[in-house]
Amino acid sequence: MNSHNDLPAASVLHFGPYAFHLRQRLILEGDRQLRMGGRALDILQVLVEHAGRVVRKEQLIAWVWPDSVVEEINLRVHIAALRRALGDGENGQRYIVNVPQCGYSFIAPVHGDSVAQVVFETLQAPQHNLPARLTPVIGRDSLVGSLVRQMPLCRLMTLTGPAGIGKSTVALRVAELLLQHYRDGVWYIDLSIAGDAPSLLDCLLHTLDTSFDTLASRHALLILDNGERRRESCRALVERLLLAAPRLALLVTSREPLQAHLETLQPIAPLTFPKASAPASVDELMGYSAVQLLVSRARARQHDFRLREQDLHTVCAICRRLDGLPLAIELAAAQIDALALVGLLAQLDNGLRLLSHGRRTAMPRHQSMSAALDWSYQDLRPCERRVLQRLSVFNMAFTADAALRVIDGAHLRAVIERLAAKSWLTMERGGDSTRYRMLNTLRCYVREQLETSAERMENLQRHVLYSGRNRSSAGGQLATQRVEQ
Repeated sequence: MNSHNDLPAASVLHFGPYAFHLRQRLILEGDRQLRMGGRALDILQVLVEHAGRVVRKEQLIAWVWPDSVVEEINLRVHIAALRRALGDGENGQRYIVNVPQCGYSFIAPVHGDSVAQVVFETLQAPQHNLPARLTPVIGRDSLVGSLVRQMPLCRLMTLTGPAGIGKSTVALRVAELLLQHYRDGVWYIDLSIAGDAPSLLDCLLHTLDTSFDTLASRHALLILDNGERRRESCRALVERLLLAAPRLALLVTSREPLQAHLETLQPIAPLTFPKASAPASVDELMGYSAVQLLVSRARARQHDFRLREQDLHTVCAICRRLDGLPLAIELAAAQIDALALVGLLAQLDNGLRLLSHGRRTAMPRHQSMSAALDWSYQDLRPCERRVLQRLSVFNMAFTADAALRVIDGAHLRAVIERLAAKSWLTMERGGDSTRYRMLNTLRCYVREQLETSAERMENLQRHVLYSGRNRSSAGGQLATQRVEQ
């Protein structure tokens, strides 16, 4: 295990009848060497060094398999092998206990020689300031695994996507799994709280309580959350860090690319949900990550909640309406105990008011869908807001030409492209054509802004006239379907 390559040669930890020689990576019972594999030894080393404390399963997996993505079953197999090798439970002696829903703990007394004791006292959990995660991350295993493999080889990775897609959740999960890889720790900085601070670098150094020279020499991972809030300043910051700190890695979340040197982009997709007809069974429906999240969060509030066959169509409709957006699903799930599934679906017709009862401990922008979108909407230029409002009349995907006719401005093509870059529009490429789509949740929000606009009726009339011209022209019906499918 990479984190222990520098341990002193004399390091020995003792427990029960065993002596664990850390440098030699062997365990002796008297003069007899215990036979166990390298992964099992890695797991035992972590548990023994944290004796008396619970080590989360996720931490164990990240420390023992830092460059791989493995299932929890792998960990359980090695834990079972360790228990057999140590005679755990025989003669009343226990070493490793499972803490349900959490992890494992080494409960036997541990002591070391004079050198080993120093190591034992100084080797603690990796340095970090990551916020505690209160709920499991659902539906992101493949993405997280890919990012965990990429980050040690990547200087700058930017996660992009619209509000509520889960950029921060994914970034923090990746950071958790990389804790052991970076010798000088993993550090989280929320750029949204920088406000109008004149220097993001000064804000960063203050948060980390360090100097620039010290930071530049560290082997660490920095999570810069909400980079779009100060996009130009954030780009300048990361480019300076990349130039001055060759051992720093940067994982940024932003609703649009920073367009910085060495930037690798990773768009975050919605969770999966049935796109057409409902699955034939509950088991099949539970194969979709949006449904898994909805059920998981519903059970957190209503422990006896379960899906029934008669719920299939309703759940599919809910997940479609919410676009597979994790934040929207979590906010909706909080209402299931009061409204039931059918009532929840009916209330979704009333706009975003339903999606406004987030956890009190969550950041203000995560306590309602409108708050999450307000933040991004306020950053748009006035012309971008007007175009976005005009595009909200499209219920389905649309071409750029269709959009330009409805918004009445061929010169506004660049604005449409900017809105796509800022994650307000989703681009769908097929063959030689590109279509745009506004997610249902985003469209609902923008239409609420349009309701207070003097252009509301004018925008609707433009869309009706455009659709009417398509229907009356040769092949017009097909053209309309292409625009609105």
